[in-house]
Amino acid sequence: MQYFTFLCLGIWAAIGVTGMREIEAAAVTRAVEALCIESNVRLGADIRAALRRARGEEHGALSRAVLGMLLENADAAEADHLPMCQDTGLATVFVTLGQEVHIVGGALGEAVQAGVARGYERGFLRKSVVGDPIDRRNTGDNTPAVVYYDVVPGDRLTLTVAPKGFGSENMGRVAMLTPSDGLAGVMDFVVDTVRRAASNPCPPVIVGVGVGGTMDKAALLAKQALLRPVGSVHPDPVWAEREASLLRGINALGIGPAGFGGQTTALAVHILPHPTHIAGLPVAVNLGCHATRHGSAEL
Repeated sequence: MQYFTFLCLGIWAAIGVTGMREIEAAAVTRAVEALCIESNVRLGADIRAALRRARGEEHGALSRAVLGMLLENADAAEADHLPMCQDTGLATVFVTLGQEVHIVGGALGEAVQAGVARGYERGFLRKSVVGDPIDRRNTGDNTPAVVYYDVVPGDRLTLTVAPKGFGSENMGRVAMLTPSDGLAGVMDFVVDTVRRAASNPCPPVIVGVGVGGTMDKAALLAKQALLRPVGSVHPDPVWAEREASLLRGINALGIGPAGFGGQTTALAVHILPHPTHIAGLPVAVNLGCHATRHGSAEL
């Protein structure tokens, strides 16, 4: 038994456990709390710039006025430190954990959930989560959040909080296309999803698209695609052209800001492709409203 204990200690020392970086669970809670509040109050600079650009390019007076109102609303929210929207969303948290990080003083998952609860309470954010999808009893603190974990090399912890309002979330769709549907099938599905959504997701929207993987992977990719900065270009020129083509097709629908018509139905289309099975072509669309809130912190 003594030999086994020494052997285990030797193995742990050999793989560098003693050199792991420690992060207090309380620091995770504080970071998530702040991100919940700030992402609901402060509109991203990338989206602000896109709204200003769209306002300058719109032809219709009503469409320009709506875009101007969205910018005024963002200014007022930031100045008064109040939410941009009455639907402060179901918090989705992306946790990227370096494999050389050790959380001390509590469990990582519990620390994240505590941060969401504190953020929604201290930020005076609307609590919109029900504990059972059928009984519909409000949990009272906007937990549980939906949390995704990704373990990567390194000794850093990155937290991204994306509060998702359900005016846009309800408009998402997943399709299990077949390989014979091809690129045309994917493109038609994306444009048709936005057409069906019309004014419900509070346009101008950001269109997140996941292609490949499995049904659940495609849906996750579509949501993650919404985190990419508006105005960024896909690193693969082939997919970059597909994004641009989709954006042109979606804006040709004429739904426009707030559904009042115009050239700007979407601010951007972001696609995340992934390898898939020889027999499948999963595709998912997740729509982000004109605010598409999210914020990140690294510990």
